[in-house]
Amino acid sequence: MRPGGALLALLASLLLLLLLRLLWCPADAPAHTRILVEESKEATHGTPAALRTLRSPATAAPRATNSTYLNEKSLQLTEKCKNLQYGIESFSNKTKGYSENDYLQIITDIQSCPWKRQAEEYANFRAKLASCCDAVQNFVVSQNNTPVGTNMSYEVESKKEIPIKKNIFHMFPVSQPFVEYPYNQCAVVGNGGILNKSLCGAEIDKSDFVFRCNLPPTTGDVSKDVGSKTNLVTINPSIITLKYGNLKEKKALFLEDIATYGDAFFLLPAFSFRANTGTSFKVYYTLEESKARQKVLFFHPKYLKHLALFWRTKGVTAYRLSTGLMITSVAVELCENVKLYGFWPFSKTVEDTPVSHHYYDNKLPKRGFHQMPKEYSQILQLHMKGILKLQFSKCEVA
Repeated sequence: MRPGGALLALLASLLLLLLLRLLWCPADAPAHTRILVEESKEATHGTPAALRTLRSPATAAPRATNSTYLNEKSLQLTEKCKNLQYGIESFSNKTKGYSENDYLQIITDIQSCPWKRQAEEYANFRAKLASCCDAVQNFVVSQNNTPVGTNMSYEVESKKEIPIKKNIFHMFPVSQPFVEYPYNQCAVVGNGGILNKSLCGAEIDKSDFVFRCNLPPTTGDVSKDVGSKTNLVTINPSIITLKYGNLKEKKALFLEDIATYGDAFFLLPAFSFRANTGTSFKVYYTLEESKARQKVLFFHPKYLKHLALFWRTKGVTAYRLSTGLMITSVAVELCENVKLYGFWPFSKTVEDTPVSHHYYDNKLPKRGFHQMPKEYSQILQLHMKGILKLQFSKCEVA
C-alpha cells in the first residue's frame, strides 16, 4: 500500500471510533438522561445551597424555566426583606447620625418588599397596646371612666389637677362612642406634602373609618388626593387661638369651615396642659350653641401618659408624641386593618423631588417638640412586620 493510502486508512479509523464514542452510552445511562444531567448543571448554577439539598440525588434536576428563575428571585427577595427588617430595628436604636438620605435609602429598599398583613404580629402588638393603654375604654374621657368628683391630673403638667364637677362631667359621652368597633378598614391620614398629586382620595374615602389631624382642608381640588370622608379629626387648641381668634370675631368662619366634616367627632387635648382647657371647652360650647352636627371628645390624659410610656420603651423619648403617632396607636386598637397616608417627615421624595411639610402649606413644627425620625422608624417597623401599611407614593387608580 502506498504511504498516502495508509494515512487515509488511519484517519478513517479514528473518525469511526470518535463517531461510535459519541453515539454510544452504557446500558444504565440512556442518552436522553445524559442530556438532562448536562442541562441540570446549568439549572442549578446559582441556586441556593439549601434549595439544592432538597433535591434527591437519584432524581434528575428539572430544566431551568422561567418559574424556577422567579422562585429563586422570590427567595432572594424574602431574605433581603428579612434582613432589612432587622436593619431598621438596629437603625432606630442609633442615638445620633440620622440623615434624610439614610431614611430615604431604607424606604427605597422597603418599597421593593411585597407587603402582607401578618395576623399574629398584629394580634400581639394590639394586645400589648391594650394591656398598657386600652384605647377602647380609655382613650377619650367618658362618664364611665371619669365620674363626678374625680380630681383629674393633667397629662404634661401632672402635678396640676382639675376637679370634675357636674358642668364638666356633662360634656363627656356616657361611654366610648365608637359603636361599630372594631372597624374593618381604617385610614389614618397625615398632612404630609407627599399627598399632593397622590390621587389617594378615592381609596381613603372607601375606608370604614377615617382619622385626620388638625382640621386639614378636604374640599376642592385637594379631595382627589386626600379624600373628603372624615369620622374623627383632632384639633390642636393653638389652631383655635391663632386661626379663629379664640372663637370671638372669627366664630362664623370656624363654623363654616367645620361644616365640611359632616358628623365627625372633634378630638381635643383639653387636659394635656392647663392652657388647653378653656379653649377646648369653648369649642364644645360653640358647637352646642350652634347645634352643629359634630360632637366634641377629649383625649384622656391618663391614656396619653400610658401611651407615652409605651413608646418610650421603644426609644421614642421626645417631649411629647406627635398627634399622628397617638392616632395611629388608637387605630391599631379600634380597627382590624390600618393604612397610613401622608406620613412623610422629609423634605424630599426618594426621587429627590422637594416636598412641602404639609400638603396645604410649608410651616415647620417647633424644633425639639416631637421626635419625627424616631417615630417614623417605629412606624416603618410596624409596616415591615405587617401590622399596618404605609402608603409611600401615588395610589393605584382603578
